Amino acid sequence: MSRLVRQLWFQVLAAMALGVTLGIVAPQIAVQTKPLGDAFIALIRMMIAPVIFCTVVHGVAGMNDPGRVGRVAGRALLYFLGMTLLALVFALVMVNLWKPGAGMNVDLASLDPKPIAAYAADAKHQSLVEFLQGIIPSTFASAFTQPNVLQVLLVSLLFAFALGLSGEAGRPVFDLITALNGVFFRIVGFIMWAAPLGAFGAIAFTVAKFGMKSLISLSSLLAEFYLTSALFVVIALGAVAWVSRVSLLRLIGYLKEEITVVAATTSTETVLPRLMQKLTRAGCEESVVGLVVPTGYAFNLDGTCLYLATAAVFLAQATNTPLDLGQQTALIGLLLITSKGAAAVPGAAFVVLAATLGTLGTIPVASIVLVLGIHRLMAEALTFVNLLGNALAAIVVCRWEGALDEDLLARTIGRKQLKDASA
Repeated sequence: MSRLVRQLWFQVLAAMALGVTLGIVAPQIAVQTKPLGDAFIALIRMMIAPVIFCTVVHGVAGMNDPGRVGRVAGRALLYFLGMTLLALVFALVMVNLWKPGAGMNVDLASLDPKPIAAYAADAKHQSLVEFLQGIIPSTFASAFTQPNVLQVLLVSLLFAFALGLSGEAGRPVFDLITALNGVFFRIVGFIMWAAPLGAFGAIAFTVAKFGMKSLISLSSLLAEFYLTSALFVVIALGAVAWVSRVSLLRLIGYLKEEITVVAATTSTETVLPRLMQKLTRAGCEESVVGLVVPTGYAFNLDGTCLYLATAAVFLAQATNTPLDLGQQTALIGLLLITSKGAAAVPGAAFVVLAATLGTLGTIPVASIVLVLGIHRLMAEALTFVNLLGNALAAIVVCRWEGALDEDLLARTIGRKQLKDASA
């Protein structure tokens, strides 16, 4: 029992249980615990840029092959596009079968647009051109001060290419980056022990402010979305895991600490450094992980795509807005683009939803106020799917590249048949 108590995932689960209890029993006190969750997320975000920089520079400069870097990036983006399309189609099929918004007959005149004004304003800046321009930082150093992993990835790749071409003259810098990489990951380890406090504050605030009332009023949508997420994990990601010779259950167990932290904070950013580290320990090559995972945090958001498609059609059903097959096909095409703009935007999925509806012009943008109260509860599911999706993406691309330690993968997260065969 004492060994179990010392496990981080158990401490986070216990803290979440206490947070839920406090949110139900004393909501006035619980809403004041929000700074605990915010502080933990801020501490982790502080480390994301240096961890990505050191990991990418160490891996790519050590690889010393720009052609291979381009090939890895191309394969990763191809995989991301395929999974995005699959997630969108999967969500549309489920929401059309369940019809969680049917019969609500919401009168738009009765909705107050003020709560979503800030999201709608941010949505105006979600064009593809602005997203691409946002990848380029204003200065080299500013990439490390902005919450945009793609900016960090860009300057990291440029630095890595230059360092790799420096030959022996760049060896001292390469050795320094190697040492700093270990130091930064150790700092992340220190911060992760504050995860129970962050989980407690985040969950207590969520339950107190959004939980029970929203859960009851929109229970059909929540039930449909949680089922959609679960089926997507089992069917789609399960199939990817099988083809990749990975046990989905063992992968979930291997990432149990990261999953509990993500569930509490509803942010996959909080485990980005640890995810990269664990994938490397599971047999994935560091250079490939350093490229695929940060890129996946912008382009491989399976859970976010499930949410966007589900929410859009739900709002159409709730407001009696007709959406025929052609319009839903157009919605898929639009979401293939707008979903890629969710990186580094506060309330990203909600902002992208507003941008998508505004561009589509069919479903009233004001209607998104209907899902504002349960957005955080839906985020519990979508962030879990995003996390598993990016973990599997790194494994898939590593396998394509022949960049896997098969024995190590089998011992950690491989399917039982492979594990036994290699024993």
